[in-house]
Amino acid sequence: MNFETCFNTSPVILMEGAVGERLKREYNITFDEKVALAGLVYKDYAKQAMQNIFREYVSIAEKYQLPFIVTTPTRRANKGNVAQSGFNEKIIEDNVCFMQQIKSTAKTKMYVGGLMGCKGDAYKATEVLSINNAKEFHLWQARLFKDAGVDFLYAGIMPALSEAIGMAMAMESTGLPYIISFMIRKDGKLIDGTTINDAILNIDNATSRKPIVYMTNCVHPVVLKEAVAHPFNITKLVKERFQGIQANSSPLSPEELDKSNELKSSDSVSLACDMMELYNHLTPKILGGCCGTDSTHIEEIAKRLKEFAGRGCYIGHP
Repeated sequence: MNFETCFNTSPVILMEGAVGERLKREYNITFDEKVALAGLVYKDYAKQAMQNIFREYVSIAEKYQLPFIVTTPTRRANKGNVAQSGFNEKIIEDNVCFMQQIKSTAKTKMYVGGLMGCKGDAYKATEVLSINNAKEFHLWQARLFKDAGVDFLYAGIMPALSEAIGMAMAMESTGLPYIISFMIRKDGKLIDGTTINDAILNIDNATSRKPIVYMTNCVHPVVLKEAVAHPFNITKLVKERFQGIQANSSPLSPEELDKSNELKSSDSVSLACDMMELYNHLTPKILGGCCGTDSTHIEEIAKRLKEFAGRGCYIGHP
């Protein structure tokens, strides 16, 4: 079963939790200045640490018999950053091979996504590319992922509409299914001020092979719940097309989290309950974790997803 079929036929899909934050906190690993986590596949200790973390998440999906998706640690390994680093384009293939090795031992349906990101700062929407420039810039990475054999493409924390449109165009040209994930604030808009509804509408209209789904990452579910409650986002389009979240464990804004010298996190049960509350407002199909999460958060989410998939109903608080 390919990823697109899995998405269309599965009531719920589990996604990975935090990786980069855990590598820093639990293993004291530093990242490459240009390509960040992508360079760790060439360092034995760091590579083993990543394997440990990813396999924790895989084991949870196996335990609860949920389809599972992961993304390569390559959000910053774009054309410009790779050219300025000590690496070359093979870094994409090597990261895909790393994830496929983990997939080869998984005892559940598992799919590997090629993770891409905006050119500039996703939390400040700097260096935002125009549609045409974004398509040209991101096509390099999209094609490398296609050649390396990923199951789908994933654009993470996209803060601005123009670059998201160009990214989508680059992704659709590969023929692979793809996901666009936005950086969203509680005002119901991307960092550049575009509403969730308008972002989806514009990307759908600009592409022939539309994203398989839209979602968000690096926000808390309480923030997302507030974001989709604005009248301009209470639309059929948002309800039908916006179906996933990789959640932060803290409701603080990116700026507040950046300024904090310590980990900001809520307990796993609280986060899982907040995630399931989204079913009163959206019908999310993909749920995973981002900043501040670990295997305890993902397991609590998986428990509720398994029950939800079995009963076909909203779970809510225990």
